[in-house]
Amino acid sequence: MAITLKAARVNKKLSQKKAAKLIGVSVSMLSKWETGKCFPSARRIPKITETYGIKYDDLIFLP
Repeated sequence: MAITLKAARVNKKLSQKKAAKLIGVSVSMLSKWETGKCFPSARRIPKITETYGIKYDDLIFLP
């Protein structure tokens, strides 16, 4: 099941502030990822998938 970063966060009932803290980035960086203004580095992907409880293959990164 494909899901955007924002939808994955909302499904886990996390605020941007809480999700950013769990992933180890700023709220503004998380917001940029969710809107497609930039993309997370490869080293951040494991923490994102762990935090949201999803597989990398299920993530959709907006252009």
